[in-house]
Amino acid sequence: MSEEKNNLKMNEDILIQRIALNDREAFNCLYSRLYRPVYAYALSVLKNKEDAEDVMQDCFLKIRAAAHTYTPNGKGKAWIFTIARNLCRMKFRQKQRSSQIPLEDIGSQLVFEPNTDTSLKLTLETAFRILSDQDHQIILLHAVSDMKFRDIAGIMELPLPTVLSKYHRGLSKLRKELEGKL
Repeated sequence: MSEEKNNLKMNEDILIQRIALNDREAFNCLYSRLYRPVYAYALSVLKNKEDAEDVMQDCFLKIRAAAHTYTPNGKGKAWIFTIARNLCRMKFRQKQRSSQIPLEDIGSQLVFEPNTDTSLKLTLETAFRILSDQDHQIILLHAVSDMKFRDIAGIMELPLPTVLSKYHRGLSKLRKELEGKL
């Protein structure tokens, strides 16, 4: 019991070092301490419960597998969240690749309200045609997926001001292109 109390007092650096030595108690302690924050982070980025659970589990598997590569520097928690961030990016990219559909099918793949005007469909088709991949991803992530700009910046590895300017410039391009068509 006293060893369990000692584990709770250890910082992440020490726990990771002990995990590298195959210490199961250290792994259990680290997991019980950080699984909720890692899950919450993944959920805030991915907006999907199942994907967030997958990332959380994969993160702890990677911690266990890579603990021997960690250099203690007082930033164990940052190392863990870097793993989680990278896994979120990989999951996001996998979803993008697996969900690519032909431009002509985009309208049928999106769920619209029954009374939705066809202008939304036209706007999205135009976005895919005239905007760069990065610009239309930012607009879709914000407008369709309702993601926050800072989350988009993290996922796309761009500074927040860049995401904001690309969003506003993209909307401006769309307005110009759609004038008179709607």
